[in-house]
Amino acid sequence: MNATLIHDIAKLIDHALLHPTLTDAELREGIELALKYDVASVCIKPYAVRMATERLAGSDVLVGTVIGFPHGASTTSLKVAETEQTCQDGAVEIDMVVNIGKVLGEDWDYVADEIGVVHKTCQVHGAILKVIFENDFLPDDAHKIKLCQICTEVGAEFVKTSTGFGFVKGSDGNYNYEGATEHDLQLMLDHVGPNVRVKASGGIRTLDGLLHVKEMGVSRLGTSATAAIMEEAYRRFGAVNANTPIVPIAETNGY
Repeated sequence: MNATLIHDIAKLIDHALLHPTLTDAELREGIELALKYDVASVCIKPYAVRMATERLAGSDVLVGTVIGFPHGASTTSLKVAETEQTCQDGAVEIDMVVNIGKVLGEDWDYVADEIGVVHKTCQVHGAILKVIFENDFLPDDAHKIKLCQICTEVGAEFVKTSTGFGFVKGSDGNYNYEGATEHDLQLMLDHVGPNVRVKASGGIRTLDGLLHVKEMGVSRLGTSATAAIMEEAYRRFGAVNANTPIVPIAETNGY
């Protein structure tokens, strides 16, 4: 078995536990799944951060959560307070949604100030910040490029494509969602500074999809399809499975 490759694949994954219908029992199962596959992190609903922190203590699986999720419309002070609380509960990775209306309105001072103050709060607690653009709501590449520049200037550790819940209503009344497109990922990779990494989330649910974005230079993948990806990795690279894997409890977590 190519243990190094298996490890590298697992450490690309933030296992998403964010769907609003997930119960505490399902969240616990999701934490166990993340622990079994030794992924990079769980990205869990804010109220459950302490639960995840206690269970994952002593492991190599980090605890992350979301702030201003999923629409980014909270006040800056509330985003800061939520960051403070979740960091105190044990989160070391914070995925914050930008204020999308402010981005579309090009109120760049507001956007930069908000990202900056949340990032400073993360730094105080030894956490890193991933800034979620919600690209499905940003049809103009210029907005995405400007966000990349702001995140680079502020010093955010990651930029991230999507929440997984950015459904856009079409002219026919139906809602559609793209998530992490190759175009957007390449755009973000091309316009962030050398110390800012890119996280893909939304729509990438297979091993081949993971390997493709890894080859592009993406550093993390947010997904709820962790078990399917990892089991395929074990089959393809030399093992049958990861020792009786847990069946994933939710494949609709938004990622």
